[in-house]
Amino acid sequence: MNALVIGGAGYIGSHAVRELVRAGHSVVVLDDLSTGNAHAVHPDARLIVGDILDKEGMVSIFEAAADADAPIDVVFHFAAKMIVSESVAKPLDYYRNNVVGMLSMLEAMAECGVRNLVFSSTAAVYGRPEGGICHEDAPCKPINPYGETKLACERMVEWVAQAHGLNYCILRYFNVAGADSSLEIGLEKDLLTWIVPLIMQAALGNEEKLTIFGDDYDTPDGTCIRDYVHVTDLAKAHILGAQHLLDGKGSLVANLGSGSGFSVAEVVEAAKRIVDFRSEYGPRRPGDPDILIADTSRARELLGWEPEIGLDEMLRSDYEFRKILTQRNK
Repeated sequence: MNALVIGGAGYIGSHAVRELVRAGHSVVVLDDLSTGNAHAVHPDARLIVGDILDKEGMVSIFEAAADADAPIDVVFHFAAKMIVSESVAKPLDYYRNNVVGMLSMLEAMAECGVRNLVFSSTAAVYGRPEGGICHEDAPCKPINPYGETKLACERMVEWVAQAHGLNYCILRYFNVAGADSSLEIGLEKDLLTWIVPLIMQAALGNEEKLTIFGDDYDTPDGTCIRDYVHVTDLAKAHILGAQHLLDGKGSLVANLGSGSGFSVAEVVEAAKRIVDFRSEYGPRRPGDPDILIADTSRARELLGWEPEIGLDEMLRSDYEFRKILTQRNK
C-alpha cells in the first residue's frame, strides 16, 4: 500500500511507520515536528514537514502522489494533542489541533478522492465506564477536553463516511508503553501523567522516588487497574486495520489493549524486577477511576489482532531505550 502517516514523527506514529516499512509498504510522513522528531522517522520513509491544519498542503501531497502513479491508498492519523491535563488548561488549542485538524484532513481527502482512513483514537472517549470494562458500543461520556475532541473527531469521520464514501478504522487504545526492538525509537517525551514514564524517572535517578497515587481503590491490592499495550503491537494493529479496509471488509471501531489489565502495584513490582528504585504511596489523584480495561474481542475477531508482547518486555524495552536516550542527550 501507499500510506500517508500524519504525525508519523511522534511516539506511536514513528512505530507505525517502522512497521509499514518492514512490511514493504511505501510511506510518506507529514509532521509539523512540534512534538515529534525527524530522527524518529525511518530513513526509507519520506518526511514532509507540514501542518494538519494546512488543507492545501495535504491536497498537494495527494496530487503529487497521484501524478507519480503512486496514489495514497490509506491515511493514518496520529497527529492529535494528547495530554489530559494540558487539554483542561488549554482547551482551545486541543479543539483547534484535534478537531479543526481533522476537518482539514477530511476536506483534503474528499477533494482528492482518498477513501481509507485509520484513526488513532483513545479510551478517553469512554470517561468512566460502568464496571471499568470498556465496550465499543457503550455510551461515550468523556470527562476532559482531550476525550471530547477525540470523540468529536470520531463522529465527524462517521458522518463524512456517509456523505463521501469514506472507509474508516477507528482504534481506541489504552496505556501505551515500550520501545521498538531495535531500540532506535521509543518515547522521548516525559509524559508525566503516565505510570511508565513516572517509573522510569525514578529508575534513572531523575526523581528521588516514585509516588503511587492511592492504595484504597476497590481492587484486590488497592491500586488502580489499567490496561497496557506495547507500542509495536499497537502499530501492527493499525496496519491490520488498513488491510481490513483495502480488502473491502467495511468500517469499524475497535479497542486495543491486553484485555486483562494490571494494577499500578503490579506494574511497579514488575519494573523493580528490571531496575531498582524507591517508591511510596501518596494520596489519590482526583478523577482516577478504580478500573479501566479494554474489551478487545472485536479487534481479535475482525482484525485477527493479538497482542504479542507482555508487560515485562514493555518495561524492559522502555528502560533500555531511555538509557540510550540519556547517553545521547549528555
